[in-house]
Amino acid sequence: MSARLDPYSLRLFVAVAREGSLARAAAKEHIATSALSRRIANLERLFGTPLIVRSPRGITLTEAGQIALKRGLQLETELALLQQEIQAQSSEVGGTLRLFANASAVVGFLPERLGKFCAKYPRVKVALQEASSADVLTACLDDRCDVGVAVAMEVPSGIESWHFIDDPLIVVLPRRHVLARAPSVTFVDVLKHPLVTVQSGGALDRTLHDRAADARALLQVAVAVSSFDAVCRMVEAGLGIAVVPRSAATAYAGSRQFVRKPLAESWANRELRLYSLRKMPRPRVAEVFIATLCE
Repeated sequence: MSARLDPYSLRLFVAVAREGSLARAAAKEHIATSALSRRIANLERLFGTPLIVRSPRGITLTEAGQIALKRGLQLETELALLQQEIQAQSSEVGGTLRLFANASAVVGFLPERLGKFCAKYPRVKVALQEASSADVLTACLDDRCDVGVAVAMEVPSGIESWHFIDDPLIVVLPRRHVLARAPSVTFVDVLKHPLVTVQSGGALDRTLHDRAADARALLQVAVAVSSFDAVCRMVEAGLGIAVVPRSAATAYAGSRQFVRKPLAESWANRELRLYSLRKMPRPRVAEVFIATLCE
């Protein structure tokens, strides 16, 4: 066998066998279907025998393909163990951590945790970019970031996720607002008053519009801004009330001319999660960061 066996091509073959489809495997591995097909063809030339049988209903494995799948899965396991054993011999964690995070994570939960992480691992450089939750997920899928922080959402099988922290939605109101003395506020109450909204088209904005549609009502948007600090300033000025993550209102260091009230809705229980592209090996700096935030 003069040509060399490419572990990446073998990984792609394993994905095809698992998915039963070239197209689904290509989508999962973020590679063009035509490029994946060429990889499989190269493997078949290397082995000198077909590994899969293609049909309109998908693919099936030949006997040789069954053997290649078994050995490919074993190789995946061995490579993971090799990575763990080598990393265990080194106490140094370094390199660049590409981190994408949504606005509420950036203002509410990440600063102190990033400070502690960087103090513990001084050889790590954190490249942080703020983005909407949808863009965080896209960055993970495109392998433009090692770890993403965003609201809980459905993700494709190529993404892994971990619970990070709970960040429920609350209502912020001017101190003299008619709802300021209520122990909690329902969304029906919110819909009766002008609103200050943030990041039009973002996850929170879509949630509020969807919930308003469920209630067969429209949001009375008085002011739309791009940051949670600006939301709190507008509420302080009496321009409306707002629904924001608790972390955003807690982090705001304003003149305290507004009050915070729980949003009495089951869907207000909002969760932030960590996301990362499912790949092997994952950079050690990403593994350590995920483990640190999940402690």
